[in-house]
Amino acid sequence: MNKASLRLLAVLLGFVGVASAATPSVTKPNIIFIMADDLGYTDVAAYGSKYYETPNIDRLVAQGMKFTNYHHCQNCTPTRAALMSGQYGARTGVYTVGGVERFDWSKRPLRPVDNVAELPLDRVILPQALKAAGYATGMFGKWHIGQQGAHAPGQRGFDEAIVSMGVHFDFATSPKTEYPKGQYLADFLTDRAVDFIARKKGGPFFLYLPHFGVHSPHQAKPELIAKFKNKAGVGGHNNPTYAAMIASVDESVGRVMAKLEELKLAETTVLIFASDNGGVGGYAREGLTKGGGGDMTDNAPLRNGKGSLYEGGTRVPFIVRWPGQVKAGTVCDVPAIHVDVYPTFVALAGGAMPAGQVFDGESLVPLLRASRATLQREAIYQHFPGYLGIGADQWRTTPVSLVQAGDWKLMEYLEDGRLELYNLREDIGESKNLAATMPDKAKELQTKLVAWRAAVKAPMPAKNEGAAGGEPSKKKGKGKKKNAKEIE
Repeated sequence: MNKASLRLLAVLLGFVGVASAATPSVTKPNIIFIMADDLGYTDVAAYGSKYYETPNIDRLVAQGMKFTNYHHCQNCTPTRAALMSGQYGARTGVYTVGGVERFDWSKRPLRPVDNVAELPLDRVILPQALKAAGYATGMFGKWHIGQQGAHAPGQRGFDEAIVSMGVHFDFATSPKTEYPKGQYLADFLTDRAVDFIARKKGGPFFLYLPHFGVHSPHQAKPELIAKFKNKAGVGGHNNPTYAAMIASVDESVGRVMAKLEELKLAETTVLIFASDNGGVGGYAREGLTKGGGGDMTDNAPLRNGKGSLYEGGTRVPFIVRWPGQVKAGTVCDVPAIHVDVYPTFVALAGGAMPAGQVFDGESLVPLLRASRATLQREAIYQHFPGYLGIGADQWRTTPVSLVQAGDWKLMEYLEDGRLELYNLREDIGESKNLAATMPDKAKELQTKLVAWRAAVKAPMPAKNEGAAGGEPSKKKGKGKKKNAKEIE
């Protein structure tokens, strides 16, 4: 047994006793977290779409609390790492998908920080903490933070786990699982999820259902595509196949809700729906048009999309239903972020946070009790010390850090120190940079940001010595170019 495994065992043993002495299991709610992949903030009707149809998610909004200021990372892997660890990427080293060679940064001023592709094994992750609190745990869908060996979800706290991603028809699963020929992936995952609910109805259980929909390749069930073929688009929402993919995710939410009703578990279950990052769209408005721009949807009024740290890349739907505990039809606009999920779920479970492990989030339970409550922290943060490209020689983002304190958001671009300051309440589209006209506010937030980076020991990108002469850096900077329609 290596040192990381020994440390993990010691931490788990250290809080098992505390967790088991918590509130009796009959009072512990079941917890279900359904997460779409690449679903934009306005891709849900209840969040603004006039074209996509999401009746079940809309019903969830009507029966629960709608968060309007909730953020995940700019793309898939770092969000999942933060959800499972409760830590910002600056602590885990998980900033993006794959390695720094994915995009050719050789002529840029900075050499990105190396990315960690698999969530480190020395972290006690969320399902392990919930197991210690007496929960049965199941996961069906996209994992994306280490697929093999000790990194696989079945080795990291999930009693049951089936992983699948990559395509929506004729998909592979790990472990290999039989399914009817021609079945759609979202339906397969939902079959497993409702079966898990039925078998674990005695509770408490934690179900994590991270869909691969609506990620590329954009494939949908023919009958759902046909439903949208003749429907007029509204704004940047106009693709029948994408609309059909959203409809399948919505069907999944409806099936989970129906199973909870059938088994009379709705009132004892906290049901959450979210997305992992912003939608694949908003690029043409940014002038990112090479390679077709890649727009599949539009995140307007938010700026930009997946891969950017503007709001279109990080602000996502987040809905919580808990009948009798969370007031129906409420809206919460308090800033919240992915690292809050871990402490929130542990608090709901009456469990204990692992001793000796640092956490960056704060429990959202006070907000669930009263949407206008306040949290203890002053700000939320993001740090991305790398590059995410689109097409040829265009960038969804360059290295950047940000701080959001209340309505105010400051972005510091690390290549040249450029500051961008926005008041998100007055300018949710981030169209008016106030850094020059409000230097005192910019300085105040930058001071917070610099102090936070120092506190978490955030790695910073180094100077790219090869960039000045236009020559590739000695470090690899040339990677495979991503097709604009397959943006990661």
